[in-house]
Amino acid sequence: MTDEKRTVLVCQSSSCLERGGTALLAAFQAADLPADVEVQATTCLGQCNMASNVRILPEETWYCRLQPEDAERVVEEHLKKGDRLTDKLHPRIHSSYRLY
Repeated sequence: MTDEKRTVLVCQSSSCLERGGTALLAAFQAADLPADVEVQATTCLGQCNMASNVRILPEETWYCRLQPEDAERVVEEHLKKGDRLTDKLHPRIHSSYRLY
């Protein structure tokens, strides 16, 4: 494991806020995060049509259309176990993961 901090950026711009971005940010902040992970609110991630959006750095994983109840799943499966949630990956950014 690396000493590099991972960051979960939760969009707080207009489209994401209209689709639950505030509650999504709160859900990530309340989650049992690994020690190497921090959560930050961010301005527009430029993917408004797929809101609510989350970007995880440094690995550049983009999740879209997240709801507050998805935060725990991202934490448990991705941040703790290292398994991306293929059903929530942004299809344009992660085109190799398309399931359709």
